[in-house]
Amino acid sequence: MNVIKQHILCSLNNIVAKYLQTVSVASNSNFIVQTPPKNIDADFALNVAMLISKKTKKPPRIVAQELANIIIKEIPELVEKVETSSAGFINLCINNEVLYKELKSILEEKDKYGSLSKNNKKRIIIEFVSANPTGPLHVGHGRGAAIGDSLARILKYLGYSVTKEYYLNDVGNQMFLLAKSTEIRYRQLKGEKIDLPADHYQGSYIIDIAKRLLSEGRSINQIDFKHESVSEILKAIKYDLEKFNIEFDNWFFESTLTNTIDKNGKTEIAKISEFFLKKGFAYIKDDILWLASTKFGDDKDRALRRSDGRYTYFASDIAYHMNKFKRGFTKLINLWGADHHGYVARIKACVQMLGFKKETLHIILYQLVSLLRNDSSVSMSTRTGEFITLRKVIDEVGKDVCRFFFLLRSPDSQLKFDLELAKKQSNENPIFYVQYVNARCNSILKKSTDRNDIMIDTKNIDFSLLNTKEERNLIKQLIAFCDTLVISEKTMSPHHLTTYLIKLADVYHKFYEKCRVLANDSNLASARLKLIESVMIIIKNCLGLLGISTIDTM
Repeated sequence: MNVIKQHILCSLNNIVAKYLQTVSVASNSNFIVQTPPKNIDADFALNVAMLISKKTKKPPRIVAQELANIIIKEIPELVEKVETSSAGFINLCINNEVLYKELKSILEEKDKYGSLSKNNKKRIIIEFVSANPTGPLHVGHGRGAAIGDSLARILKYLGYSVTKEYYLNDVGNQMFLLAKSTEIRYRQLKGEKIDLPADHYQGSYIIDIAKRLLSEGRSINQIDFKHESVSEILKAIKYDLEKFNIEFDNWFFESTLTNTIDKNGKTEIAKISEFFLKKGFAYIKDDILWLASTKFGDDKDRALRRSDGRYTYFASDIAYHMNKFKRGFTKLINLWGADHHGYVARIKACVQMLGFKKETLHIILYQLVSLLRNDSSVSMSTRTGEFITLRKVIDEVGKDVCRFFFLLRSPDSQLKFDLELAKKQSNENPIFYVQYVNARCNSILKKSTDRNDIMIDTKNIDFSLLNTKEERNLIKQLIAFCDTLVISEKTMSPHHLTTYLIKLADVYHKFYEKCRVLANDSNLASARLKLIESVMIIIKNCLGLLGISTIDTM
């Protein structure tokens, strides 16, 4: 509806400008085209009469009526009916032909409807999940994965060049602890009496890695425990992501920044440190290299290099962001857990220090997931302290259901995921509710093949027969798909699509209750069949952007 709205707004601007000239008012007031309350039978409402009434020295209702008379005369191809309220609102009903034209576009463009041509001016990189390779993915990672992947799909659909990247922290103390944890478990399996310290990794997956290494018959001196552990865990992470219908374009290892040396013998992290020193953004105190991040809004200066020469994780993160810019990306999107909120200001400050506008970096913080079973909380961890894994939830409810539930709320809202609700085959379950519409439409279309009086070619369809309130509302909801894409891009949140789909299902059911699709009149039946074919197209497009498959039979 936004395309239609903008078209109408453009025409109305011209009409209002001409009207003001006739009453000798030079300036124009900004007005809005909005959705009227549910009790008003109209598509759009204007507040322009109330804004300009004082200038015209006329009551708002008089100005509204005068403008309404002009509107219906000037743009009958866009507006079918104009009414005014006593308060001075102008209520517009769109010409049905405008709606039918969009309906035809859906049928013609199919999976391209609402998409935009390639935009080469902006190259976007979305970094998400990026869980440390120290254990399996848990449900929190799953929510970030669903948000990031769906957002990438939406942006690609809107014409942007998008790269999905996973950043792997494969250096530092956590890697040392991981390697030692596996080594100790290996030695325990060999019969050594040795304890695993409490600050090491306790998960059963470490024992599994150790068992595999033991079965291979290599001596302890032949095993690179860090390499073996990271490789095994990364393999499991990739398996889970593939199972979740997520494929990354690139896997970036932190060690690239700390170990790769250029022709001058310098690493990327070292070059960043030198750059900050040269620009006066960093200083050395007590043998520690400090970033003067308070100059750019941070609450305190941050260490980049320790006194023993080891770089901090923060330094690696800065070098990583610079690396993205060097690769030609013009928009950086990071998805982080909400517990990283204190990190936002300082990393944005660094982007400015590197010479880029802070707006080039957009950080999405997503809240925690609470698992429920029949409205009762489920413990998020096992007795050994392991989090409930993403794989376990996918195995229980399915990847499509899992993704839909993760995307039901905006990232900044906490999410309650009821496992029993997710498995219900009823309208209580939002994904079932949506998929059932698609399956019902498909069933009707199959049934229609038994009739020989149905017209298939869209050119022969009389869409003017779709004139009931329910049919009109369904067409309007289908067209709103494009608006939803725009909102999703603007807010950087794919949850608008799940909300849209649930509303589409609501509107469809009202249509289905009132309008018999396979009517006796073949012309009417043909038109309604094209309408439900459009419903299937939009549902498939929408679910596809969410990384979810459509179900044609239930």
